[in-house]
Amino acid sequence: MYFCNYEERETKELFPGIRAKTFWGDNMLLSVLEMDPHVVVPLHSHPHEQSGTVYEGEFEMTIGGETKTMKPGDTYIIPGGVEHTVTIGDKTVKALDIFSPVREEYK
Repeated sequence: MYFCNYEERETKELFPGIRAKTFWGDNMLLSVLEMDPHVVVPLHSHPHEQSGTVYEGEFEMTIGGETKTMKPGDTYIIPGGVEHTVTIGDKTVKALDIFSPVREEYK
């Protein structure tokens, strides 16, 4: 799969209030996210390395005990096994997440 059509991709609800369209290769998965206002993603970790960039809205993110308000253009990198949480503010957030290796449950 060299090219993908965003409009034709199935939307998946990853968590209540968090929807994604995902695209993957052999070693990484891209997840285009839309997150509703006031959603809280509980503290969790996974073995996958995760990186992302915010392109609309803002949220508070805690990674390994360090908290920052993320705004458009901000990027985060989460090593595998590190606990993290997200609290969405008053507006919808759009972001791109990247996982390596592929999160099979997100395909």
